[in-house]
Formats: sequence, structure tokens, C-alpha cells
Amino acid sequence: MSFTLASWNINSVRLREPIVLKLLEEEAPDVLCLQECKSPVEKIPTEGFAALGYTHMVARGQKGYNGVAILSKIPMVDAGDKDFANLGHARHVAGKLENGVTVQNFYVPAGGDEPNREKNEKFGQKLDYLTDMRDWFHAEKPEKSILVGDLNIAPREDDVWDHKKLLKVVSHTPIEVEHLAETQDAGGWVDITRQDIPEGRLYSWWSYRAKDWDAADKGRRLDHVWATPDISNAGHSSRVLRDARGWEKPSDHAPVFATFDI
Repeated sequence: MSFTLASWNINSVRLREPIVLKLLEEEAPDVLCLQECKSPVEKIPTEGFAALGYTHMVARGQKGYNGVAILSKIPMVDAGDKDFANLGHARHVAGKLENGVTVQNFYVPAGGDEPNREKNEKFGQKLDYLTDMRDWFHAEKPEKSILVGDLNIAPREDDVWDHKKLLKVVSHTPIEVEHLAETQDAGGWVDITRQDIPEGRLYSWWSYRAKDWDAADKGRRLDHVWATPDISNAGHSSRVLRDARGWEKPSDHAPVFATFDI
């Protein structure tokens, strides 16, 4: 069985329902993981998604903030969630597909503007969230799993537009990169995107602040697709749908895709 999965920080699923539908119609991934849905679960506009064949959903939501959802054409059951760092936020949900693959959908805290936990509580929460993820993966080694989401960290030098200029900018600081690496290592996770596209600059986020985001191209790769070693060789055809950043009323993130033959 081959299936394609996409991950997209949608920055309000209700406000941007039209471009979610556009993605589902034009790209037709089998599974779509959304982050920052900014909606209670019962107010996610599921009718349009179901009409396109996405009749299965697991989600966690809250009003106005955070929120994660997995839409699927493939039968899927709810596989739970974790409240990492005890924030009480809707930032994680898991679904188990009928082929036995568990999809973990994450929205890691952005961490605010100041990369100093003494001065910025949000930065401390981000580091604590990653530490809790790491500890969970150590305690319960994941198998036959895919982890996706807006992890809010661009780990590699070629995951940002200017490595040196961003070393002190939240999302690319050495301490964040180290925490993400420890989290990845704890689960043995393989970065599928970079397994497929090992060289060159690659971004999934461009700030709304840029007048012409495409020309300036000051991007960061904040959105990720990982897989456990037992299925990582099944992953291929990774890509970022950059064009979606230019759609009408866009998210500041673009969807990230991968296909798995399992």
C-alpha cells in the first residue's frame, strides 16, 4: 500500500478552509495533518473535507489558539495525545491508520522572540516541551510511526536563508537545535525530507512581514516529516508545495509532503 501524507500549519482552519479544500482537490494527499487550527474540534469545517473523501478525522482543539488535526481518506482510529510540558495546550494528537502506521502530529511552541528562558517564559516552555518529547521517546520507543508537524525549529544551516544572521533568532539558536536533535535521536527518527533532498536550501515558512516573500526568499524549514527506522526506507517523493504560500489569504507556512510504500 502506498500513501501520501502532507503536513501544514494552516494558521486557522476555519479562516483558511478554502485553501485547505484547494489543497485536497489539487494534490489529494491520503492524509493531511494540520497545525494551528485555532478552533474547537466541533467547529472544524469537516463537511467540505468529507465531501472530498476525507471522512476520518482525529483532532484536539481550543478556541483561538493552537489545535491539531489529522484528516484521512484511510480508515484511522484515535491514538491519543500528550500534554507535553503540562501547558494545557492542544498541540499533539496521534492517529493509527488501518495499515498499522501511527501518525504523530505536533505543533511545538514557537518560543517567543527572546531566546532566553530567564527573560522569556515562552522560550523555556518550548525547551521543556522538547525535553518531554525526548523523554517520552526514550521511555516508549516508537515503532512503525511517522512524526510530522510544525516543530518550530530549522535545524540545519541550509534550513534557513542566512545561518549566521539567525544564530540568535528563535527557531535556529544552537540550544533549540540541540534539543531537537536529542528528541529526534531518542526516537531514532529519520528526517524523511532530508533523506530525499539531502542538499540545498529548503524552506517551509516565510514571514508575513516581507513585502514580497517570494523575491526576498527569507525562509526557514520549520515543518518536518520524520519516520521510525523500521519504515524510513519506505519514504520517498518528499517536497514542499511552495506555491501554496502564494495562494489567496495564505498561511505563512507551505505544506510538506512525503509518500510511503508500506
